[in-house]
Amino acid sequence: MGAKAQDSQKSRLAADMKETTIGAVDMDVKTVDKPEASPKTRFPEHFSGQRVKPTWKETIYGFGKHNSWKIKCEHHVVSVLRNSAPVKLLSEALKGVGCEFDISRHVLCEHCDESVGGGFDPANRQIVICQNVSTTEGKVTSVLAHEMIHAFDYCRSTFDFSNIDHIACSEIRASALTHCSFVSAMFQGTAKPWDFRNTHQDCVKIKATESVMSAMRVPLDVALASVEKVFPKCYADLEPFGRIPRRNSRDCDKAYFERFYYGYGS
Repeated sequence: MGAKAQDSQKSRLAADMKETTIGAVDMDVKTVDKPEASPKTRFPEHFSGQRVKPTWKETIYGFGKHNSWKIKCEHHVVSVLRNSAPVKLLSEALKGVGCEFDISRHVLCEHCDESVGGGFDPANRQIVICQNVSTTEGKVTSVLAHEMIHAFDYCRSTFDFSNIDHIACSEIRASALTHCSFVSAMFQGTAKPWDFRNTHQDCVKIKATESVMSAMRVPLDVALASVEKVFPKCYADLEPFGRIPRRNSRDCDKAYFERFYYGYGS
């Protein structure tokens, strides 16, 4: 691809980023409107060790349902780990690269800032599901699969969470393997009838760039440059699925049943 073509693509992606409403239910990052927000602000319960109490306004208006949200979230997590092929595959894959995955130890349902749906804590190897944001089994499935890919990347290689290129690579993989399809690209605004070939890649780049902006608290141009830098290598890395799963297909089921061929599962 020539320099002019690359500049044109970057300009188009940047324009799509500005025009897109960032709030897809299957994303772990819900918005990048508050780039200054720190992890401690986004995950107050996780970093303080104390439960967030509902405000008096939430209680009066019926939104202070923290206990019921937590119970419902934990129920969804158990159901997903039993029934979701991609999540079951990722659980086996984590064990295959030396990281045991114990639901009671490594998955937490907590109250978070509404800008995020979940996150991965590498220090404790824990996945946080935001019980007040990821309120349906579908959202929990998506967030859990996304964060488990980050956990998988962290466990199988020397992963530096202060390195923007490492973050970009994992976000590219998580977006490609768990989020982007033609349908989601339509909602994202990147699906165009005359440009089918690049639809999936554009969707991945946009979602990965959004996540890098949020995680690293960097501007659009810095995040996009990092995504573009590592994109060819990381987009081609399909572990542990061995393919890009298509929505409404049996790709994830096939990947789960084939896991033994690639050293995942016993």
